[in-house]
This record gives sequence, C-alpha cells and structure tokens, in this order.
Amino acid sequence: MSHGSHETSGSILKQPKAVWAVAFACVIAFMGIGLVDPILPAIAESLQATPTETEMLFTSYLLITGLAMLGTSWLSSRIGAKKTLLIGLGLIVIFAAAAGLSQNVESVIGFRAGWGLGNALFISTALATIVGAASGGTGSAIILYEAALGLGIAIGPLLGGLLGHLSWRGPFFGTAALMAVGFIAIVAFLRPERDAEKPVPTKLSAPIRALRQPALAVLAAAALFYNIGFFVLLAYSPFPLGFDALGLGFTFFGWGLALAVTSVFVAPLLTARMPRTRVLWIALPLLAVDLVAAGLVIANPTALVVCIVIGGLVLGVLNTVLTECVMEATDLQRSVASSAYSAVRFLGGAVAPPAAAELAHLIAPDAPYYAAAGSVAVALVIVVLGHRALRRVDRVEAEPALTEAEAITAGDAA
Repeated sequence: MSHGSHETSGSILKQPKAVWAVAFACVIAFMGIGLVDPILPAIAESLQATPTETEMLFTSYLLITGLAMLGTSWLSSRIGAKKTLLIGLGLIVIFAAAAGLSQNVESVIGFRAGWGLGNALFISTALATIVGAASGGTGSAIILYEAALGLGIAIGPLLGGLLGHLSWRGPFFGTAALMAVGFIAIVAFLRPERDAEKPVPTKLSAPIRALRQPALAVLAAAALFYNIGFFVLLAYSPFPLGFDALGLGFTFFGWGLALAVTSVFVAPLLTARMPRTRVLWIALPLLAVDLVAAGLVIANPTALVVCIVIGGLVLGVLNTVLTECVMEATDLQRSVASSAYSAVRFLGGAVAPPAAAELAHLIAPDAPYYAAAGSVAVALVIVVLGHRALRRVDRVEAEPALTEAEAITAGDAA
C-alpha cells in the first residue's frame, strides 16, 4: 500500500482509542460523496424535481467544499486540529439531519452546501491527527488511514442504496447518526494536548497566491477539466441506468471499490516505474475512451455498469497521481498547495452534474458522456503542453508514505 509500510511493527491494530475514533469518522466522511448517488432519481421523483435540480446536490456540496478548502489551513493553524475536526463533524451532523428533514429540493441543495463546509474542515485535518496520535510508527498510521478512506469511498454508495431503498431520507439520517457517534468518540478519546505543537499560522491569501506558480496553475487547470469527466460519470450515470436505489448502490459500490483499490495500490506501483507525467499521458486518454464507450452503450445498462467500474479504476490512478504532482510541483507548504489545487478542481466537479443533465435534456442522453470525454481530452492537452513546467514532478524520488497518503486524501476527497 504505502512505501512506508516497512515502518510498521505488527502493531497496526494496537492503536490508541483516539486513532480508532478519527479513523471511524474518516470512513463516514468519505462516504459522504457517493452516498447521495443512488437516491438521485428517488429525490427527483419524491420532491418533483428535475434531473438538473437534483444534480445541484453535488454542485452545492463541491462548490462550498472547494471554497472552504481555501480557508481550512488558515483556520486549523490557529485553533488546532481537534477543534477543527469537531467543528467539521458537528456541521456534517447538523446539515445531514436537516437535509433528511427537508420538504423541497431547494432545502436539500442548501443543506448539502453546509455539509460540504463540514467535510472540508474535517478532511483537511484528519490525516495529520491520525499520524500524530498513532502508535507503531507513521507507516502503520498511514495504512490505517488509507484503509479507512478506501472503505468510506466504497461503502458510501452501498449504504446510500440500502437506506435509500427504504426512503430517500434514510442516507441523510444514517450519516447524521454515524457522524454523531464519531463526534462523541473524538470528544471522549482525542486528548487536547495532542495539539500542543500547532503549525505555523498560514495567511488566508496563501492558496490564491499559490496559483501564480506555473506548475500549480497547469495542474489545477488540468484537474478542472478532468473533474468534469469524473463527475459526469459519477453524478449523471444514475439517470440513464434506470436502476432503483439498491441497484445504483451496488453499481457505485463497484465503482468506489475500483477507485479505492487503484488509488491506494496501483498508483504507487505505476509512479515507482515511470514518470508521473507519463502516467497522466496514459490514463487521461483511457478515461476519455471509457467515457466515449459509455455514450455508445448508454442503452445497455449492463455495458454501462462495466464502463462505470472501469472508469473507477482509471479515476483512482488519476486522482492520486495528479495530487502527488501537486505535492511535489512547488516549494510551497503542502497544505497551501493542496488547498489551492482542490479549490479549482472542485469547481469543475461543481459545474459538471447540472450541465450534464441540461445537455441530456437539450441534445440527447448520450451527449454528456461525449462532452465529458472532450473535457478530459482538454486536460490531456494542458498536461502535455505544460510539460516543461512539470519537469520537477518527474525528478522526485520514491514517495514518502506521508506524502502518498496526503495525495490519496486530496485526490479522493471529492
């Protein structure tokens, strides 16, 4: 999994309760994105909403997550990790429960925005907290963290499908209840003195200024267009598939499992054997081809499911490798570089779902997949044309385990 796994000493499961509390909360936090996927058609039907309105559930969540990322390092460097974690978790509990109680789609969209704010605060500090509190070396902490992250990405759609089979409100209440348990566990087990070494306070403007760096600008622009492809596949596909909540839950469980496996296991193997930019040059065209294939087989649900799962395999590699590039492209503080990159990247994710629904309505059901393939091709052109600015990312030696885990987090946080 991680290059740092040799640091473990058989003690990966013998962790303080604080580590298990944060790891549990990580699983729930990463369930958040895929959770609503299986219930999109049910929400559209129950609340008399159009597909475009329903897709705004992703837009509000991602837009606020992205914008909040610009301020998370500023906040956590001032109030410490524990308070930042608890504020994030508290917001998720409140807004997930409020979404479940909503009587119209506009309210759900608004409450998903609050959920996105909570998620940004939580995920930006969870890794540092686990590493700081773990026993058995950094390696064992990172393996545990990556396992929690992968589990959350895979289980999210499955839980969404199972609870959504009962009612579209189920996944929202389920998340609120689980996050409340995580909140109580962190209050009880994570001791404040862990925050004794506060990071150097960062300026609020730091992530915006970071985008002036050519390498970071190239990567952020590429990620903007790549993320359009990502979220068309994730957020638009439930509509042409035509499955019920359970069928969609199992489909996107397969997608999440594929993404988790390649982001944690396959991406590090590839970057150990070839330059990172070459991995991008191979994976981006593969994703574009997969999206074109999805458009061609849209009338065949079985074939479309295969395209979605294959897409997950490619997305896992791209997420991790792109974010590893961000970590190594500049001399900036990693949290600042990651915040700047994530903010731009999430804008692509925010635009894509409602745009896809509108394209399907105005042109044809397969049009969103072809547009997404074109967007991924633009990302490839940006990476190829910007190769000089990205020279540094290919010169770096094998990834330290911590950097790799940061890359997987930032990559999969969307």
